Amino acid sequence: MDFFKYQGTGNDFVMIDDRAGTFPRTDQAVIERLCDRRFGIGADGLILLQTDPDYDFRMVYFNADGAEGSMCGNGGRCIVRFAHDLGLFDKETRFLAVDGEHTAVVTDSDISLKMGDVSGVESRNGLTFLNTGSPHVVQFTEDLASLDVVAQGRAIRNDAAFSGGTNVNFGQVIDDHTVRVRTYERGVEDETYSCGTGVTAVALIAYRQLAMPDPVFIQTIGGNLRVSFKPMNGSDSQFGSIYLTGPAQRVFTGTITR
Repeated sequence: MDFFKYQGTGNDFVMIDDRAGTFPRTDQAVIERLCDRRFGIGADGLILLQTDPDYDFRMVYFNADGAEGSMCGNGGRCIVRFAHDLGLFDKETRFLAVDGEHTAVVTDSDISLKMGDVSGVESRNGLTFLNTGSPHVVQFTEDLASLDVVAQGRAIRNDAAFSGGTNVNFGQVIDDHTVRVRTYERGVEDETYSCGTGVTAVALIAYRQLAMPDPVFIQTIGGNLRVSFKPMNGSDSQFGSIYLTGPAQRVFTGTITR
């Protein structure tokens, strides 16, 4: 099986061109092994590029544990770069993911991905929660470097308030326009170098709680992203025109025996 490895600010993915529909997508063990960093290719997730009659392509995303996942923002940017590398479109694309339609614009340096609208922000057990295509908790701290992201993130991820679990993001304000973010991702069950839906959640909460203006610039372990957005209906809990922008690159290609 031929595969392609892509990364977006350190969030890395195995990409499969599955336009023929031959990948065993129901075999969770195969996907988990391909994502294993010691016995497989190694990745935070696996993404299938499939055909769709109404779109340039369809994105099907799997977590590193082999289970089909919710929307992945960095994965979305990476599959856009992959589709562009395959020659499926020129500069702008429209594709389908698990949370619906997305559009994106490609430049040499960046991918700007339109995210789904956000319909609300909740408080659960005193934690700020919202869904940006995937479920996220956002907390701000004054000392992000020394925070035990895995221990604290895992405890919140498994809190009974979140049916099916949640991703957990910790942010530290750097200046009036910038937040540094670290994320514990469910499905990976560890801290990742970056999380696209996570930094999107942090940017919206930075606007809501800290009056940080659009766009919000985000620093992650793996690199820098920016999030632009528009509040909707006069609310600080509903957002549209959300764009996640940053780099996405091919790392290598290869062939592996399933």
